[in-house]
Amino acid sequence: MKVALITGGGSGIGAASARRLTADGWSVAVMGRRIEPVSAIAEELGGLAVQGDQSSEADCNRAIAATVERFGRLDSVVANAGIEAFGSAEEIELDQWRKVMEVNVDGVLLLARAALPSLRASTGSIVVVASVAGLTAGPHYAAYVTSKTAVLGLVRSLAVDLGPDGIRVNALCPGWVATEMSNREVAELAEGLGTDETEARGRLVEHLPLNRMADLSEIAGCIAFLAGPDSSFMTGANLVVDGGGSAVDVGTLAYKGL
Repeated sequence: MKVALITGGGSGIGAASARRLTADGWSVAVMGRRIEPVSAIAEELGGLAVQGDQSSEADCNRAIAATVERFGRLDSVVANAGIEAFGSAEEIELDQWRKVMEVNVDGVLLLARAALPSLRASTGSIVVVASVAGLTAGPHYAAYVTSKTAVLGLVRSLAVDLGPDGIRVNALCPGWVATEMSNREVAELAEGLGTDETEARGRLVEHLPLNRMADLSEIAGCIAFLAGPDSSFMTGANLVVDGGGSAVDVGTLAYKGL
């Protein structure tokens, strides 16, 4: 039996990943700041719920200890928790900037540190949910883009330093995914454009070769791949799952449809 701890596990990608890993035979612990959603997922899956904040060293240590106490081992941690803040470098409030860095970058470091003794024992894996925002930039998104770019560097450093211990560290870079967060962004875009959410959603994906957002199960499948043995010779890699968006030459979009 393999065991995983997933942060941000009460909804969205985290919850979908918990369901997928459980279906694959894993035992899962889910961690989140709000106890109600993580408790619901844990009860559904026969797993463990841990209330905690990924940006807290004490919470990360406690979550790892509780997982090992419950299941006897730890084979993978999925650093999925993350927050966003809007604004250009000129606009964003400094406290918002710092909070995004604390959760999205510091939190990955703290979770990895807490998990290392257990992962050394199991020669396990770390999966970091980054974003295509770590590879490209959108408007008024300076803090999030910077945090996800930084975390890709952290993934590489962890992979180099932990490889001799047999611990693999990889990043997943999703594009648009149908989640509660993206639904809010669709609603905000629709309001800004003065249109409905169907039109707004179409605008977001019109230049993606697959012309749609990812389903949560598709992202969860990629996380299961990176966490498990099928990716045993991958470390320090960024798995881009963006519907082909990063393959598009934006300078030639004017030719689309000709």
